[in-house]
Amino acid sequence: MQALLEKYFPNVLAIPDEFIEATKQTLYMSFWTALFGGVLGILLGVVLVISRPGGILQNRPLYNVLDKLINIVRSIPFIIMLSLLALVTRFIVGTTIGEKAALVPLVVGVVPFFARQIENALLEVDSGVVEAAQAMGTSPVGIIFRVYLLEGLPGIIRVSALTIINVIGLTTMAGAVGAGGLGNLAISRGYNRFQTDVTIVATLLILILVFISQFISNQIIKKISH
Repeated sequence: MQALLEKYFPNVLAIPDEFIEATKQTLYMSFWTALFGGVLGILLGVVLVISRPGGILQNRPLYNVLDKLINIVRSIPFIIMLSLLALVTRFIVGTTIGEKAALVPLVVGVVPFFARQIENALLEVDSGVVEAAQAMGTSPVGIIFRVYLLEGLPGIIRVSALTIINVIGLTTMAGAVGAGGLGNLAISRGYNRFQTDVTIVATLLILILVFISQFISNQIIKKISH
């Protein structure tokens, strides 16, 4: 086995510490992006649902502004967003390089995507349940927490898993501008130095992270569905 590894993955065996560090950086970026992006995305998604025409706090001008803003931001390729937000990133973090600097464009890129997914998940909640809550005099805040977020929990978890997978993918693109992580390792060593084995292993590690996140979300959905 050792001989096979040395034959087909010589460059990987030479930099085990770099793979460990890159994996930590990817997990760091994914975790904090999912946390900040998740909170902001849920808030924005809820506002979209309650302010849309026919919503419990209908506000057409607000909804139209947010809807168009989300569509615009989602249309910007992430690699370009990294450049567009360079000044903002430097102002907030003090640098545009490294995993901490990558959090700013990552969060900005994820929030509109997640907010739209949350909006779609909450719109799946039976409108009859919402109307019944309104008829019983439940406050808008009560409807948001007791109806939308509670009844829509399976859908929220499902779209959250999808978003986390998207986040992991974005971290690899952030590696193109020196943000660190497995994407950076695959590009700096695997692509630029023609070390194909490094690219293959980095890709496999990214896929493992995706499969783990998907497995965990599936288990959570099964438990709350019973």
